[in-house]
Amino acid sequence: MNGISTGVGDAPGQPAIVDRDAFEAERVALLDREKAHTREGDAIAAARRRLPMVEVDGRLELTGPNGPVTLLDAFEGRRQLIAYYMMWSAGRSATDQCEGCTWNNSQVEELSYVHSRDITYAVLCQGPYDESSRYRDFMDWKMPWYSALPSLDQLLVGRRNGMMHVVCYLRDGDRVFETYWTAARGVEAVDINYRLMDLTVYGRQEPWEDSPPGWFRAWGEGDDSFRTNGRPIAHWSRIEAGRSDDLTGGR
Repeated sequence: MNGISTGVGDAPGQPAIVDRDAFEAERVALLDREKAHTREGDAIAAARRRLPMVEVDGRLELTGPNGPVTLLDAFEGRRQLIAYYMMWSAGRSATDQCEGCTWNNSQVEELSYVHSRDITYAVLCQGPYDESSRYRDFMDWKMPWYSALPSLDQLLVGRRNGMMHVVCYLRDGDRVFETYWTAARGVEAVDINYRLMDLTVYGRQEPWEDSPPGWFRAWGEGDDSFRTNGRPIAHWSRIEAGRSDDLTGGR
């Protein structure tokens, strides 16, 4: 297993054992903080909705399954677009592709909910279409997939290429506007697994977390948090199912 355990032997630290009344009193005290956190999140979302926007050329070229398309095409006729700019290591194997982007997009399954709000979710990969789309097929992802390479510098103007980004766009007829973007941990917006882990007593089990001494930590720092035995975690179920992770197309 990746990472370290700071527990005593094989027995990790555990919370104090109390009666039900004491437990509920502590939980209610935490609930007050959770409600405040939720209200602050709502206030931040409200401020996000009030950000100004900047126009982007909707004719910027992407590459799709049938060749060149435009950023406007990626909306699929809807009014809004959430674009995940996936990191890519061109010419490298599936094993070497971004474990964080793999972690995130493996959680994007049912898109009918965002579609019901007139939103399209799509991956705009920062690598060439042919090999990156083979990775999508290996992972059995269903979201729309494009290469952003033809226009990457214009699409991520002023930002660091090669880093994961989520960018939100609004369409007004044939005009396209960028309304918000985030990167690094902000991309956890698409991540349900970490949010579930955060509810548990051992959390994400990663060394950076603020946990009591002796708490169980099964995972390492950085990339090691997303890999098992050298591969992005979600690869193994695909390998066991017999899917090919050859990104070369038989070259």
